[in-house]
Amino acid sequence: MPDISIGRLRGGFCVYWTANGLRKRYQLEARTRAQAEAEGRDKYLKETLPTDGLTVAKIWQSYIEYLGSKPTATTMKYTGRAVLAHFGLLRPDQITVADCRSYRVARQDAGRAIGSIHTELGHLRSSLRWAEKSGFIERTPLIEMPPKPDSNVVPLTDEQIRALIDGCTAPHIRLAVILLLATGARVSAVLDLTWERVDFERGVINLRLPDGVTRKGRAVVPMNRMARVALEIAYQARLTDHVVEWAGKRIRSIRKGYSAAIERANLENINIHQIRHSVAVRMLQSGQPIEVVSQFLGHSNTQITFKTYARFIPEYLADAAKVLDFDFVKRAK
Repeated sequence: MPDISIGRLRGGFCVYWTANGLRKRYQLEARTRAQAEAEGRDKYLKETLPTDGLTVAKIWQSYIEYLGSKPTATTMKYTGRAVLAHFGLLRPDQITVADCRSYRVARQDAGRAIGSIHTELGHLRSSLRWAEKSGFIERTPLIEMPPKPDSNVVPLTDEQIRALIDGCTAPHIRLAVILLLATGARVSAVLDLTWERVDFERGVINLRLPDGVTRKGRAVVPMNRMARVALEIAYQARLTDHVVEWAGKRIRSIRKGYSAAIERANLENINIHQIRHSVAVRMLQSGQPIEVVSQFLGHSNTQITFKTYARFIPEYLADAAKVLDFDFVKRAK
């Protein structure tokens, strides 16, 4: 985010910054400092973003600045390499469906999966929608999206789960995997977890970030026995505020440690997100209502849960199958 400051002006808030040696200052309508920081950021972007010949590349960069510390901002720095090479010099009003289709073909020819292409074009669409909402462009062009692939849900067996845990020889990797299994959380949620959000007395793990930085839902889940034992051991040895740590430092990724655990367990083709799938399937197959599973996973609505996991509900489509039970068909004597 650019170097802007929030101050007081005429009984309210203002935003100011220095550009080309000149100080710029604008009165804000905000009534609280938090509102002023958000409004001030929007004001800066609106005043500094050029409207003459406004290209996708300029909008993309400004949108990243607007997102600040949100994870999407980091991801867009990578997806932008391909998107901007194709769309960067275009104005939003110049983008056509043909451009979107040619981008898809080029990315597929480069070996990219449809899911990745969907994400890249989704970032393009989000940035342009933000530009329209902010008043930088008149309308968002149609960004034709490839069909989103169905989720490849392959739950782990009990034997695979035991082997995976046994393969985690490093304490922080073992703790992270246990928490993933006990909460059904995404890896980022577990690595973001701090001790202040672990309530041993109430037996609750709060995976939500207080400032709502992430756009993906996170839940507040009960602490089961497996999680409590692992957390109590880790709490006694803690050196930082973060639950998953190593050598007195916060852990940003467990990719290497997880891969090593998979190798030691003699498991193949098991990505870490399959743990979350396994949690969902296990709960559904044990008879838990899909509404409960949806809340546990932090989904924004049950339709997401249903679309991904409905086929694992024991009674799913059972009544429909009974309708096709044609009793008049002659049985072999």
